[in-house]
Parts: sequence; structure tokens; C-alpha cells
Amino acid sequence: MTGTTTDRSAPVGRETFRQTLDRLGAAQKGAARSAPAYSRFVNRRLGRVLAAWAYRRGLTPNAVTGVSALCTFSAVALLALVPPSWGTAVGVCLLLVLGYAFDSADGQVARLTGTGSSAGEWLDHMVDATKVVALPLALAVGLYRFEAVDVPWLLVPLANAVVGSVLFFGMMLTEQLRRAHGVVSRAPTGGRLPWLRPVLVLPTDYGVLCLAFLLYGLPQVFVPVLGVLTLGTAGFLALALPKWFRDVRSLGRGSAP
Repeated sequence: MTGTTTDRSAPVGRETFRQTLDRLGAAQKGAARSAPAYSRFVNRRLGRVLAAWAYRRGLTPNAVTGVSALCTFSAVALLALVPPSWGTAVGVCLLLVLGYAFDSADGQVARLTGTGSSAGEWLDHMVDATKVVALPLALAVGLYRFEAVDVPWLLVPLANAVVGSVLFFGMMLTEQLRRAHGVVSRAPTGGRLPWLRPVLVLPTDYGVLCLAFLLYGLPQVFVPVLGVLTLGTAGFLALALPKWFRDVRSLGRGSAP
């Protein structure tokens, strides 16, 4: 979350849901064209609708973060405690999608109301850091308990936990170091094919992982798909980590990346 302040002059009771959505659109941070496609085109819009709903009910940004955590960790519990089935797959997918949308909504509520804070940002990131590891580990536990796949396939969610944690920590740490040096990160937005990078980085998109759980009813298909997403994310990291290191090193020399 951020502490950006926007127009808070319109009382909730005097504006329509549509007007609240419009104000959220004006307050929302611009999305980089390089952002993964689902997060940019789908999740931000879902988050805006949920943010309008939360705002009109007087929920604070931290309360919205709590709703996001409740949805996400309910899905985590299902993976560890309930055998794989198509019903479980749909339930887990819906909970994760909702959790991710509310994760977008908390920052939007903070910007709309001007109530963002460092504590709120910390809480948001702590929930994210926990779910990145807890989700694949709970998956591994469930697959093992219910003997859904052969044991070697359990390495896939374990690898996903490592790759996802490194990606999240690397992105957050790099961004915080840039911010500490007064550098505003701007992803490239030009080029002849502005849609290409958002598509190429889809394996790193948490929203794609959420949707992939629709296949959980057939673990023999889902786990290889998860393996492909994990390999794609690892490939992105192999390219991104050297660049991030060069960027941070240049910050130490007093120059912008």
C-alpha cells in the first residue's frame, strides 16, 4: 500500500457505486505495459470492483488485506486437508482468485481514502511472502497424504516454493533499494509489440497459478502444468537476477539504473 492521498470529499452515502468506481479509476496507479497480462488486465479490474464494495462498507485497507488473507489461506487449508477432486479444484481456484483480487483492492482503498501507511504496506507484503511459500507446501502435503501422484512429482511444488520465494524477495528488495536511493522504477512501455512482454512473463503471474488450480481435479495433469510454470519462472529469474544486481550496484555508485 502507499500513502498517496486523493479526493476524499464525496461521502459514501451521496455517491453511486459507479461514481465510486470512477474515483477509484482516477486514484489507481498506472499499470506498466510490461506487467503480466492477468495481473494487469484482469486482477486490477476485479480489485477495483472489490475496492469499491469495501470502501462503501467502510472497510479499512488493513481489513481488506485480512479478507484477502482469509480467502487465500482457506484455499491453502483445503489443499492440505481435502483430497484432490474437481470440487476441491473449483473451490481452491475461486478462493485464490478472490484472495488475489482483494490483494489488489487493499492498496486501491488506501489510495482512495488517503489512509495508506508503512504498516499497511508491511502487512500486505507479509501476507504475500507467507502465501508464496505456504501454497506450494500445502499442495505438496496434500498430494503426499492422498497419494495423488508418484513421490518424485512432489519435487515440483517444493521447487515452486523456492522459485516463488526468491522471485518475491528479489523483486521487493530491489524495489525497496531503488526507492531508498530516490529511483522510481519504470518498466519499458515502448516497442512495436507492447503486448509481447506481458504474455511472455505469464508463467510468473500469480493469477495464472490461481487459474491453473482448476486442473487440480486431475493431479497427473495439474502437477506437470505447475512444473512448466515453475520452469518458466526460473527462466525469468535467470535473466532478471543479473540485471537486478547490476541495477543495485549502480545505485551504490550514485547513478540510476
